[in-house]
Amino acid sequence: MKNTFFLLFLSFLSCNTGDLKVIADLPDSLREVSGLEVDENNNVLWMVNDSGNKPILYGLNPNGTIITQLKLKAKNRDWEDLTMDPIGNVYIGNFGNNANDSKGLTILKISKDSLNASGKIGVDKINFVYPEQTKFPPKKKDRHFDCEAFFFYQDSLYLFTKSRSSEEKRKTNLYQLPAKAGNYNAKLIGSFNVYSENKYMITSADINDVGDLVVLLTEDNVVLFSDFKDNSFLNGHVEYFPFDHDSQKESVSFKNDSTLYIADEYVGIHGGNLYEFRLKK
Repeated sequence: MKNTFFLLFLSFLSCNTGDLKVIADLPDSLREVSGLEVDENNNVLWMVNDSGNKPILYGLNPNGTIITQLKLKAKNRDWEDLTMDPIGNVYIGNFGNNANDSKGLTILKISKDSLNASGKIGVDKINFVYPEQTKFPPKKKDRHFDCEAFFFYQDSLYLFTKSRSSEEKRKTNLYQLPAKAGNYNAKLIGSFNVYSENKYMITSADINDVGDLVVLLTEDNVVLFSDFKDNSFLNGHVEYFPFDHDSQKESVSFKNDSTLYIADEYVGIHGGNLYEFRLKK
């Protein structure tokens, strides 16, 4: 009886999501969700897991039920985010680099025509390096070459790095890449310091359909950028929206201009959910 009461108590605690509205309990196959994107054309939410999991692109309905699974002809070295272009092509960021020692950074591109195919799906590869990195790994103070966040905008992909630096822990660098197969040097176009009390590493990013709002996700808050020009996202007006909830939040996508979808990993008794989060503007 005591054990039953204790489990119910833990369950109660795990459901305290504060200002995040739980939309769905994600299935066990997405316990380590690392990327999320809304596909309005196919009425599906695309999701992926991070490193160590099968190379599968999952399609879910808004209730959190898996309705399709696409097996990709690629390795999940460290899948860390997901985005789409207006045509409907899907991009998976295989660019996680915790130790800053990888030379195999890649973005996988899945053609929109493959999203309804059967069997193993082929992918195009966008291979890249950071020109500023000359050592693998660099000194601890120079470790700015991990990445878990990107989105598509006007024929390019924009990556936001996750600092592993011992001295500049709040810094994220913004890089630009062509959104087509090939080998590239990522172009550095800006930097920003995230001001958050505890958890300030960027874990996901998205831009709205119109292209005038950008969000960066941390475990503690959403950083919203507006009133920027062209691709100078980090030079816009900045607002912070802190969470009244603690979990390992890994994925963000605009539902509309005032509401976000957010997903977190299942860790212990916490997380493993799809949420809605309203931007209180």
